[in-house]
Amino acid sequence: MPNPTAPSLTKPSIVKLDPLVLTRELAEIDSTTYCEGAAGDFLAEFLAGRGWAVEKTPVPQAGEGNDGPRWNVYAGPADGSPDLVFSTHIDTVPPYIPFREDEEFLYGRGVCDAKGIIAAQTAAAEALRALGFRIGLLFVSGEERDSAGAKIANEHPKGSRFLINGEPTDNRLALASKGALRVAVRASGVMAHSAYPELGDSAIHKLVQALDRILEIELPVTEDVGPSTLNIGQIRGGYAPNVIADKAEAHILARLVGPSEPVREAVQEAVSGFADVDFTLDIPFIRLREIQGLPTMIAKFTTDIPWLTKWGEPLLLGPGSIHVAHTPNERIAKKEILEAVDLYVQVAKNLLA
Repeated sequence: MPNPTAPSLTKPSIVKLDPLVLTRELAEIDSTTYCEGAAGDFLAEFLAGRGWAVEKTPVPQAGEGNDGPRWNVYAGPADGSPDLVFSTHIDTVPPYIPFREDEEFLYGRGVCDAKGIIAAQTAAAEALRALGFRIGLLFVSGEERDSAGAKIANEHPKGSRFLINGEPTDNRLALASKGALRVAVRASGVMAHSAYPELGDSAIHKLVQALDRILEIELPVTEDVGPSTLNIGQIRGGYAPNVIADKAEAHILARLVGPSEPVREAVQEAVSGFADVDFTLDIPFIRLREIQGLPTMIAKFTTDIPWLTKWGEPLLLGPGSIHVAHTPNERIAKKEILEAVDLYVQVAKNLLA
């Protein structure tokens, strides 16, 4: 259940929030998935200190060897429901990359995915609050792995009409977001000395054949969105070149532009006789609304939106480029964060008019 953090007894701060400073403060905290606790604590204290009513909701641990606390952080009006909620995620992919900056850019893990977005959304929310709008903020854990925080948040909706989810879209409104299907392919065999292959049964050989067949699958295409894609991201198996492997596995992520069922069936048919398959994550493809006059894009990545269905009609918008997210050179232009603040305010006013 949510754990309320008491809001400040003083009036909301009259000091204008600097989103560049907040981005820097957040980026200096390592919040790799499963280790979001410190960043969540910082956000909760920061927002409470600026007059928001804040709740911290625990998110269960799932990472092997991680047992520290982690949270979702919600901030909103002290009484009643928000009409619109800004949301994005606290966690980042590994490895942690220290923060630095120059005159034009901020650099470091999470500056565009999604700590600069947290900062821009918070600044926009405060500007809208000052104008009398009822606004909320929802920052969740676990988006980069299994959307654990979003699923927990969906159990505690606040009655909002709209949800503006933040991911790096170059400050363009996304018209669609691809789904994701995560697949584990596992082959079994019999271990033996490699000089006597007739005494063994290579799991690796089976896995290679299964993967070759998977790569031949004709993936669905949606005309106004583009093709589905597939990536074999991990392969593990075997002990040594002179040992026939008795186990081998591969992990695959498909990005979908339609229902997952046809791809599931094709993968199962492809591996039949060679390996077993387990579908470990299935996030649906979604279409989103357009707002006249705003530039648009198609998000080839997946977001928390499918798991936040009880938080209002969703939109997807944020500063930064997905092309540098998850890379050693993650960065975001300072100008783009500042532009995002104004854009978030504009979109919120349009929705709440």
